[in-house]
Amino acid sequence: MNGEKRVSNDDFVKRYGGIYEHSSWVAERVQAVLDGGDADAELLATLMADCVDNAAVEMQLELIRAHPDLAGKAQVAGELTAESTEEQSKAGLDQCTADEFEAFQSLNAAYKEKFDFPFIMAVRESTRGEILAAFAARMDNDYNAEFETALQEIHKIARLRLAALENSS
Repeated sequence: MNGEKRVSNDDFVKRYGGIYEHSSWVAERVQAVLDGGDADAELLATLMADCVDNAAVEMQLELIRAHPDLAGKAQVAGELTAESTEEQSKAGLDQCTADEFEAFQSLNAAYKEKFDFPFIMAVRESTRGEILAAFAARMDNDYNAEFETALQEIHKIARLRLAALENSS
């Protein structure tokens, strides 16, 4: 944090509120720590991850559940956030074959049945095949391992979103 540049609370939350899917509380809490100061993407990523990691389990679960299914109904209906739309598109999830789409639907349902939250993966730099393989492999995890994996994947997503935001400035 350089402390030289002051950022209004509203501007900070407006800029960074979408880094964690539908969870502007992360940006709000980090903004309070920075107290109007500025920070680079790496420091923001660290502060935001710490905020999530130190949040109550209920808040963490709410954050995980805020994420959409991969190649799911929200994507088909055009209901994803702009960030999720871009990420799923870069992974080719908007170009699934009928068989791939069916596989995603089946895995989404089985995963939610087992863990009671959606499968989370930072997909921006993955192929559909890699995602499907990870999906199938992670079905063997227990709840606690998968909860932690989901949070780590969310942090990866946040870092990628912060980097993209920094590069667009």
